[in-house]
Amino acid sequence: MNRAELADFLRRSRTRLAPSDVGLTAGARRRTPGLRREEVAQLAGMSVDYYTRLEQRRGSHPSRQMLTALARALRLTADERDHLFHLAGEEPPRAGSPSAHVRPGLLLILDRLHDLPAQVLSDWGEVLAQNTMAVALSGEHTGENLVRRYFTDPAVRAMIPPENYATHARAHVAHLRAVVAARPDDPGPAALVAELRGVSAEFEELWASHEVSVRRAATKRFLHPVVGVLDLDCEVLLSDSHDQQLVVHSARPGTDTYERLELLRVIGVQDLSPTKR
Repeated sequence: MNRAELADFLRRSRTRLAPSDVGLTAGARRRTPGLRREEVAQLAGMSVDYYTRLEQRRGSHPSRQMLTALARALRLTADERDHLFHLAGEEPPRAGSPSAHVRPGLLLILDRLHDLPAQVLSDWGEVLAQNTMAVALSGEHTGENLVRRYFTDPAVRAMIPPENYATHARAHVAHLRAVVAARPDDPGPAALVAELRGVSAEFEELWASHEVSVRRAATKRFLHPVVGVLDLDCEVLLSDSHDQQLVVHSARPGTDTYERLELLRVIGVQDLSPTKR
């Protein structure tokens, strides 16, 4: 690990970004160009103290997950991401791995969607990046897999009307089957299928049916614990290589859902649960 070079690269990458480049407001009294350290830490999901120590050449060896988060926070290109990994003494992730790099162009669009829930997914369901509205809608799930969560985490289905369970399950499995067939040499999707066939009888039954489809635009109903029922239009925008998807949820103006989505934007990720005594 080259602490001096890593510190210099992080600092220079931070100072070349404006707050607007990452979806933040500039605010007042910015004496130096670029992002503040606390802003990078917030975007990467780490403590300010840890990030500060990295820039001061005294931080501990960052994990691969932390390096991936820093690459996204600093909007690094694929080459810059690889350089970051090398400075930390790590081999960069290979293409198609769970930590696939989100291109800065997709992140730029994600940052501009201030009032709509949006996230970047790999084609087999890995959550690569979320905006604040997506976190407010369904929680922070960057680094997790949506298909795995749907079949193993009861909290996911708590946000979906019971009459829609089967439709969502079939769509997840049919899309995953299409991905596995398209990329038979990629161990990630195949391993996910093997895992879920072993832990979910529902997944096993659907997999045996051999239905195939790809994720497309749809209307989805969410049961949000604070703002209530949301009927959202879901649009799926594909990257050039079709291995990453920008999924955006929106509501039609004039509807109850439109008003509730605006309320969700105002509330954000505040914890509005009753105070425990």
